[in-house]
Amino acid sequence: MSETTTKADIVVGVDGSDESFAALKWALKEASLTGQHVNAVFGWTHSWDMGSEPDSDEAWAKVRHDIANELKSWVEKAAAGIDFDPANLKLTSVKATGTTALLQIGKDSQQIVVGRRSLGRVARWFMGSLSASLAETAEVPVTVVRVSDSEDETVTDAIANALTPDDQTVHFAQPKPAIEEHSRPVVVGVDGSQASRRAFEFALDDAQLHGAPLNVMFCWQLRDLGVIPGYENAVAPVEAGQQRAEAILAKMMSEVDIPEGIKVSTNAFHIPASKGLIAASRYAHHLVVGSRGLSGLDAHFLGSVSRQIVNFAECNVTVVH
Repeated sequence: MSETTTKADIVVGVDGSDESFAALKWALKEASLTGQHVNAVFGWTHSWDMGSEPDSDEAWAKVRHDIANELKSWVEKAAAGIDFDPANLKLTSVKATGTTALLQIGKDSQQIVVGRRSLGRVARWFMGSLSASLAETAEVPVTVVRVSDSEDETVTDAIANALTPDDQTVHFAQPKPAIEEHSRPVVVGVDGSQASRRAFEFALDDAQLHGAPLNVMFCWQLRDLGVIPGYENAVAPVEAGQQRAEAILAKMMSEVDIPEGIKVSTNAFHIPASKGLIAASRYAHHLVVGSRGLSGLDAHFLGSVSRQIVNFAECNVTVVH
């Protein structure tokens, strides 16, 4: 049996939303390339729109039967046109919240896949998102599939018109990336930590699977670099920090094996990790990051780096623990 067919399952959360359809399609396409099994998980709770709560075993059995049929119809719709072996698909419905179900069922999976909820940009900033919370909590890689919509464009149009001094209607035009979708790289954010090394391995596998180039990015600030030789008792200039960052990145790359045929490039940028990697996501096919957090008040008010990236990246994101 080949290495690709021995990978653990891909577990994907579905609930009938556009986001979950996108996540399921992504998971099925990925599994069609790797030979993996896909477990489509619907975590449900009884709510007011389901009528009165069942009061007998027979009534509960009917509810579960109806939910299983609904899950089956969602999966059939998402799988249309995808060359995926139905024998490799499992359907799981469980009475639990979506996050709880995915954490429990996906704890031994190769990765958990979810769609990014379509909260507005401001709502995501203050409230966060379920996908970001899952990515922080899970012990396996979590891939968050982004659904393109016009929500942000509508808001930016409103802002543009509010700031225009006359009654003329204007439209905020987002610049389009210069890179075509098929030639965009897989981008992985690294910092020398063990989590970022595991992220690199995941990204390398993804780049090889899709025949995409791999760009390894180290977004650094001086506090990330430790003690810089020659500046033990002083603040190092940016130039010295850049040299130190490039040395850290070069050392990391010297310790990994790159399969033949994969084009790999490396870059170190003096910029906060979340800001730099979100910028990179606009030009990436897929962005992979290690779980990297803040603590105390910083975490409460700013959120973790991985949470910010999940909420605001412009491509699919995988967070690796």
